[in-house]
Order: sequence, then structure tokens, then C-alpha cells
Amino acid sequence: MKNPNIKWIYLLVLSVIWGSSFILIKKSLLGLTAYQLGALRTIITGVVLLTVGYNKLKTIPKSKWKWLIISGLLGSFIPSFFFAIAETEIDSAVASILNSLVPLNTILLGFAVFKIASTKRQVLGVMIGFIGTAILILKGAELNPNQNYLYAGFVIASTLMYATNVNIIKRYLQDVKPLAIAAGNYVFIVIPALIILLFTDFFTSKTFDNPELPKALLYITILSVFGTAIAKVIFNKLVQISTPVFASSVTYIMPIVALIWGVLDGEAFSFIQGLAALLILVGVYLAHKRKT
Repeated sequence: MKNPNIKWIYLLVLSVIWGSSFILIKKSLLGLTAYQLGALRTIITGVVLLTVGYNKLKTIPKSKWKWLIISGLLGSFIPSFFFAIAETEIDSAVASILNSLVPLNTILLGFAVFKIASTKRQVLGVMIGFIGTAILILKGAELNPNQNYLYAGFVIASTLMYATNVNIIKRYLQDVKPLAIAAGNYVFIVIPALIILLFTDFFTSKTFDNPELPKALLYITILSVFGTAIAKVIFNKLVQISTPVFASSVTYIMPIVALIWGVLDGEAFSFIQGLAALLILVGVYLAHKRKT
């Protein structure tokens, strides 16, 4: 008998891992460029996943590979670069907050493109969570007036890609093992990432003379192994045992984790942001689709 609460455990674990990813990106950028970070994140993650899940590739039906390619590009490759570029201008916590647009986009794309139904309860949950997110964004803009919000467009574009990816997994990759999905994604994106890395001057003295490089490499390795490789397997499993909206609701708890890291890193946290965080948690609960 399956444990009905296991999806909540997956949700909380993912929230902690991915909520910590934004501060890791911020710290990695001290010794790497955005393109170096995105490329290294993809390469390291690919090495880990293909080492562990290579044998799983044989279990993937040929008809599924085209969806794995699209899933890899939208769910991993492009966002890895976009988030790094965004955080060169906006705060890590703000990037995490903007990432909370994923559930709303998941509902809209799921209904309009993938014909995946959502209940009124889910829609209400997403809207309440979105209100909480909006409050966090407005307060963040007030506390950080010098941030360039044009770069927030990279995060918003990534949320559309994530929303598309989660619907692809649910509709077309439901019967593929989570580890096989993750490994299959990286079969096609590791080589392009390596090519990009070669054109970023990473292997020059300019990069290796940077005293921040050792720490940056440590942070990007932690981000790649835990924040991407392990987390992607857990997320793929979560999508399969729940709903796309519930799975993407992880982005509602992530800002709370990111804000905690921000406070520890010297950033301000207000009472209003605490109230907004409570709204987000209410949204997560309501977005959970109960079976009748």
C-alpha cells in the first residue's frame, strides 16, 4: 500500500534543496561568470546522472526520446544559464520569489496546451500563493531599490520553461523511470554545455588566477550534485505520484528557504515578508488536489 503522505516528504525535501540553490548560485558567481556557471552545472550534473543512471537509458522507449530532448532543454539546460545571468543583477532571494510563478504557469499551460484539468481548489491555491509571492516581490523591491528588474525576465522565462517541462513529464513521460528521465535529459545537453564552456575562457590563467575560484567550484559542485542531479530524480518521481500543480508548488516554499539563507548572508527580512510566507503555505495546501 502506498503511503499517501510520501509526496509531502518529497515536496519538503525539494523545497530545502532548491531553496538553497539560489544562494549557491550567488556564491558561485563570485568566482565564475554566468556562462561558466551554467555550463559547469550542466556538465557536473550530467556526469553524475549518466554514471548512476546509464543502464536506465536502455529502458526508455524510442518514442519517448524526442520528449526527453525537449524536457532536457526546457527543464535543465536553458534555465541553468538564465538563472545565473539573472543573479548577476538581482538578489538570490528575489530570483527565488519570481520562480514561484511556475505553478500558475503550470495550470495555464496544462489547461491550454496539454489538456490537463485543474480543480477550482487548485486554481484558488495557486492564486493565494501568487498573492503571497507578489507581496514578497514588492517588499523586496522596496528593500533593494537598486536592483535591475529587467534581468528578472530571465527568471520569468525560465518559469514558463519549467511549467512546460512539468506538463511534458506528466503527459508523455509518466511511464518512464525518474532516474531514466533525468539521465536521458543530460545525454543531449552535456556536449553543448562543454562547447559553451570552451568559449568562456574558463581554461585560461585569468580564471585560475581568481582567488575565489576554489570556493566557487565547491559551491557549483554542491549545486550540481544535490540541487540538480538528486533533486531532478526526486522531482520527476513527485510529478508521477501527484499532479503537475502539486509538484510545481515546491516553488512556493523555496522562497522561504531562500529568504532564510538571505538573512544568514546579511540580507533584511521583514514582518510583512513573514506574513507573505504564511500566505504561500496556505496556497500550497489548497493547490493539493485531493481524490474524492
